[in-house]
Amino acid sequence: MSDTPVPVTDDATGVFVEHRELMFGVVYNMLGSVADTEDVLQETWLSWTAHNAGAPLDGVDNPRAYLVRIAVNHALTRRAAISRRRETYVGPWLPEPLVAVDEGDGAEDPALRTESVSLAMLVVLESLSPLERAVFVLHEVFGYAHPEIAEIIDRSPAAVRQLAHRARGHVHARRPLYEAHPRVRREATERFVRAAVGGDIAALMEVLAPDVTVWTDAGGKRKPAALRPVHGRDKALRFFGAYGKKGGAGQLELRYRRVNGDDAVVLFQGGEPYAVLVLDLTPDGDRVCGVYVVSNPDKLTHVRREEA
Repeated sequence: MSDTPVPVTDDATGVFVEHRELMFGVVYNMLGSVADTEDVLQETWLSWTAHNAGAPLDGVDNPRAYLVRIAVNHALTRRAAISRRRETYVGPWLPEPLVAVDEGDGAEDPALRTESVSLAMLVVLESLSPLERAVFVLHEVFGYAHPEIAEIIDRSPAAVRQLAHRARGHVHARRPLYEAHPRVRREATERFVRAAVGGDIAALMEVLAPDVTVWTDAGGKRKPAALRPVHGRDKALRFFGAYGKKGGAGQLELRYRRVNGDDAVVLFQGGEPYAVLVLDLTPDGDRVCGVYVVSNPDKLTHVRREEA
């Protein structure tokens, strides 16, 4: 008997490619890491091509459901490795941002088109158990019914409903149900960035809420950064003073982008991505109550600079 692998049919490859964007979206929202998501998709491809000795479509009535099940279970396994890395991570950990490019560019990159919750929501999802997060993502983000999820994660529908109830309650207790209008978010982002990069303390006082919190994820590889979340307007003002010095010297270049579906800003230095800033707004949309700064260069490898 030959040990030579059986070539995968074009039809089987086409089915995988057809559902790759869906799998990317589900796995990314479960893991918050593009690199780990790509690894999981590679593992999913290997499992897919190994099925039925290279004829994965044989005996599979619903390839979409089958592929999502493989991807989700590989992602659940990957969570353990991510948790071990987090134990030695320097400073706060934030999800890897998905930064969209200008319309008409990068259209073939599913990482830029995928269904994704906001960066702030991904931070909340980090506090769920892996199974709770999988259920929340599949049900709340992608609209899977509980019986479908039960088949994907190999649990009873009753167990899935219980996981969904716990996850939804946890998330809703930590995230407001409102969503700021895109125009309001864009205007608040522009006001904040002008004040922070320009070193305008008075303007920052106006835009920052008194109880604002700043999370900075630099992975110990870039400054300015804080080793723990910065709470309160006074401390936030001192922190952003460092960005004002860089911006005032003309070292930072700004590009407004959509990050995980929200208006945000990307800072470039010497043509290379320096940081991604995403804001959380108060219910009235007038002030910034949370700032997420991702400047770890390992998390910005997918960010590209386009000409204005």
